[in-house]
Amino acid sequence: MRLEIPVGERPVVLETGKLARQAGGSVTARLGDTTILSTATRSKAPRPGATFLPLSVDIEERMSSAGKIPGGFIKREGRPSERAVLTARLTDRPLRPLFPKGYHHEIQIIGTVLVADQETPYDTVSMLGASAAIALSDLPVEGPIGAVRVGRSLDGDFILNPTYQQISESDLDLVVAGTKEAITMVEAGANEVPEAVMVEALQIAQETVRAQAEAIEAWAAEHGKPNQEVEPADESPVLPELRERYLDRIKDGIVNTNRRARNDALDAISAEATEGLDEEEAAQVSAALYVLEREAFRKLYLQDGKRTDLRRFDEIRPTSAEVQVLPRVHGTGLFTRGETQVLSSLALADLGLAQRLDTIEPQTGKRYMHHYNFPPYSTGETGRLGSPRRREIGHGALAERALVPVVPSEEEFPYALRVISEVLESNGSSSMASVCGSTLALMDGGVPIKAPVAGVAMGLVKEGDEYVILSDIQGLEDHMGDMDFKVAGTRDGITALQMDMKITGVSAELLQEALEQAKAGRMEILEILRGAIAEPRAEVSDYAPRVEVLKIPKDKIGMLIGPGGKTINALQEQFGVNISVEDDGTVYVAGEGVVSKDAASAINGMMKDVEAGEIYNGKVVKTTNFGAFVELTPGRDGLVHISRLAPGKQRVERVEDVVTEGDRIKVRVLEIDKQNRISLEKLEG
Repeated sequence: MRLEIPVGERPVVLETGKLARQAGGSVTARLGDTTILSTATRSKAPRPGATFLPLSVDIEERMSSAGKIPGGFIKREGRPSERAVLTARLTDRPLRPLFPKGYHHEIQIIGTVLVADQETPYDTVSMLGASAAIALSDLPVEGPIGAVRVGRSLDGDFILNPTYQQISESDLDLVVAGTKEAITMVEAGANEVPEAVMVEALQIAQETVRAQAEAIEAWAAEHGKPNQEVEPADESPVLPELRERYLDRIKDGIVNTNRRARNDALDAISAEATEGLDEEEAAQVSAALYVLEREAFRKLYLQDGKRTDLRRFDEIRPTSAEVQVLPRVHGTGLFTRGETQVLSSLALADLGLAQRLDTIEPQTGKRYMHHYNFPPYSTGETGRLGSPRRREIGHGALAERALVPVVPSEEEFPYALRVISEVLESNGSSSMASVCGSTLALMDGGVPIKAPVAGVAMGLVKEGDEYVILSDIQGLEDHMGDMDFKVAGTRDGITALQMDMKITGVSAELLQEALEQAKAGRMEILEILRGAIAEPRAEVSDYAPRVEVLKIPKDKIGMLIGPGGKTINALQEQFGVNISVEDDGTVYVAGEGVVSKDAASAINGMMKDVEAGEIYNGKVVKTTNFGAFVELTPGRDGLVHISRLAPGKQRVERVEDVVTEGDRIKVRVLEIDKQNRISLEKLEG
């Protein structure tokens, strides 16, 4: 069975009934030649004791999909790539709100990349495949989703599902998912795109995802399984009594500017309500109290028009910014907003330390890297430390994306850059705080960024047609609210977006209102950043390497490298530098202080053709019974015959009577023969 959905200039093709037929739902989704096998399967029985939706989404990349074999010693795919993790998150986020509350069957969605055609990104293909697989299965969801990427041509025209090449030329890379009613997820990178352009792109995307969702829904109605019957969860029998006793107290308790005091008030109510109860009864009461917390929160915001910390809906929490926080580190920024605090540190290195990527995508490396860490102590808790989790990878990628448009090119700033953002405290929007901390660290480190970037997280509380939009949400507002909408950008426009909905979706018009409110908050934060550091420092840190850039003829790259890397390694050891050579003959020399300039001068000297009559101060590298070999420049030696070691052609019995290995002597070039052999004579001095 086949479904073809027109999207822009290229259709999305969905097929089912041939592959993975024992899965709950199975679809191959194709755009261009990029193909994903998506499956959706549930457990037969609910997970015992589950209090949340046990949904897992995994993306399995296969290097054969791009005609590649994994690099390194292990030739089997290992841990998921960053792109696979980010695509799994993209696929998960718009689907999760569609499942009914109280549904506790384990759900596993797997997307296997069968073909990566090197022209078409596979993330939106994965999202559509997963949506169709769920729709064909018996999983009880409110409806399928559509997903589309929107780019913009150099002429300003919007492009649906652009290729990698078109994305590289676009100032917008927007991914939108939604149901036939509304938008449920947004992810974007942009090159300072104005809010008005972003809203227009969202509106175009909304029409596209609506058409996709309707097409998948009709296809599933014809070929899919009947949905599993799910009984609506009964209201807890203890809820009415607890509502009467505690609702007002809970509402009063959550109104507090201090997170710890708020939690203490709720803990006291819980302890009182569960006193003397057995384990099962206490669990029932705790679940009911959680329902009342949500009720109290929504009444406070929609009826009383108040926030838990008594701010205005559009008010940013008290914010501070600081640079030069740590000694010796190449650049640091400390950003604090309310009870969220991030310390960002910059490390600069030569381009040889840029990240190399072994993936199924065309991108082979990147020189700007941002890594985000979220230790348990940031929320006053204990927990396991280890490799970064999906959330940390996702938040780090979002902050990295926000800064990429303002990072200078290799030609302007020939460094590899890595920023590490440590979340020291967290009560909402730590990813946007890491954007601000990264801006401070880059400017403090002397990186000539195009403009400062700031970020703010927006929230939403919505019931029917009533809603309030919240600026700079804290943890409780994220947890209890209906939207987490992160917006980063400069004074001139947006550089990154990320939105997740906990309800079935919102309109582009509501998002436009949220974007305008976010812009006002962003401008306020940018002023605070400028107060800490008005512009990038004129020079990099004394502890950072100095990078010299020079160009050599391509046919002399081999001379610089030498047999087995002998020449370049000798230069690096002699001057204490790192040397990177590009295929086009560009050479980057990185070292502390003036050594990089000295090394660059030596390389330039190597590239210069040796001519008769020139005088060099060379190093004796080898002696023989017929003369001494002298290194003029790295990789270029000449011979001083024994007869020319002494002035006036005096007879020399043994070469070692005049020079030994390691001596530096002044020599003149006599001639260069047809075999490029250099004859020298020793001079006095």
